[in-house]
Amino acid sequence: MAILSIYPFVYQLALSLSSTSAILQGKVNVLPVEPNLETYKSIIKTAKFWVNYGNTVFYTFSGTVIGLSLTTMCAYALSKSDLIGRNFIMKMISLTMFIGGGLIPYFYLIKQLGMLNTVWALILPMAILPYHMIIMRTFFMSLPKELEDAATIDGIGQLGYFFKFVIPLSKPILATMALFIAVIYWNDWFAALIYVDDPDKHPVTLYLRNIMMGATMAAQTGSEVDSQAARSIPESVQAASLMLVTLPVLLIYPFVQKYFVKGIMIGSIKG
Repeated sequence: MAILSIYPFVYQLALSLSSTSAILQGKVNVLPVEPNLETYKSIIKTAKFWVNYGNTVFYTFSGTVIGLSLTTMCAYALSKSDLIGRNFIMKMISLTMFIGGGLIPYFYLIKQLGMLNTVWALILPMAILPYHMIIMRTFFMSLPKELEDAATIDGIGQLGYFFKFVIPLSKPILATMALFIAVIYWNDWFAALIYVDDPDKHPVTLYLRNIMMGATMAAQTGSEVDSQAARSIPESVQAASLMLVTLPVLLIYPFVQKYFVKGIMIGSIKG
């Protein structure tokens, strides 16, 4: 199973490092044929790629900060047993995990809010996701009530308790949620396809998608790639672009994989 999972990545890496003639002749399998870095050099010189890459970094960073802040505050409030209407609010939030309004009402909502063709259409709609909020709420509910009682006796209010005690004790779950949220923003391209017409605001994943899908689908996203140019895009360029997009996640994931497992365990034990 590991070999089957790794092979596509190794194959794409070999394509990105091989010559165009070797790829067209079908000589590339696992190892690069006539290895060179010309493809990567040509991509690095493409201004549009780096504009979209910078957009992805901005969307990921901003979305993670905003999403983590809002999710933390929402989850903490809903973890309080004395909150009036807590159960009803939780049921309404959980309901959105199973029932959605559909793409057309969602598009109309984004338009009515004035977020169409803006960066906010790519950041705010995913700021609070029910699954993330439920996991964080479960963690906050596991914190000892005696700690809050002791802080109250010392004259510390809710805000002081939240920032001085809850946040420092919540570093594992905060790291888990930050990772969850960042990966979602980094991989997302569909929201930009639907809500953003300006190619200069597109994330790099949509740029890569346009290259992979060719001229027909690229035209639907407002890209200026004509049919002849799309057909002439070498497979090595597609593979190299894919490697540059996935590389940051591949480098980070091995070091933070334990947080994924911890996040799942938190939700399964107390959820």
